[in-house]
Amino acid sequence: MRVAITRAAPENLRTAERVRARGGEAVLAPLLTIVPCGYDTNTDDAQAIIFTSSSGVRAFPDVRGARARIVLAVGDVTAEAARDAGFTDVRSADGDVESLAALAHTSLDPAKGKLIHIAGDHVAGDLSGALQAAGFVVERRLAYASVAAAALPDAFNAPLDAVTFHSARAADTFVALGAPGAAQLTAACFSQNVADAAATAPWRRLIVSPAPRDEALLDALFSG
Repeated sequence: MRVAITRAAPENLRTAERVRARGGEAVLAPLLTIVPCGYDTNTDDAQAIIFTSSSGVRAFPDVRGARARIVLAVGDVTAEAARDAGFTDVRSADGDVESLAALAHTSLDPAKGKLIHIAGDHVAGDLSGALQAAGFVVERRLAYASVAAAALPDAFNAPLDAVTFHSARAADTFVALGAPGAAQLTAACFSQNVADAAATAPWRRLIVSPAPRDEALLDALFSG
């Protein structure tokens, strides 16, 4: 199976390794480029830092002054990136922004300080709204932008069997660029939100991962 991986670097390399481990051929076809932004990195008055992607962790320039700060991560990959960066109290929601809001509600206290969300320019769901409804003060800091490709990567000119989408923005970009060959392809989507964005193209087959993890996504794709 030849699988186009549309997520941005460097996460696409991990997904490629997992595709190859299942006997597939991984084709890197990123539809987004991550561009860091300058922002206020002071977290002295924060109770916790929230990361909704490993791109946000990489865009946090120096954890020395915040190493002991509580970190809430949307999933295990982001949590692993935070630990690798040097954070010592990292808690994974192992899910989506709803799971992340629930984790904050059960493990943090709104009276103990604000939450700082290190985010990109596109965030799925309404994390800030859910946290504010639970009584938290949330400050979102724009750490990076995801720039959509202006043209499809050359990888889409070769025969493919499947395309993976890890974000609704990547799926939207593919559709906006014409979704070539979709009728002959399987779309493997990281979540229902991503699948909703991809569903406007006429796919041969559309798969939704049973859990927001690479392993679950690829298991669903290769077992189908």
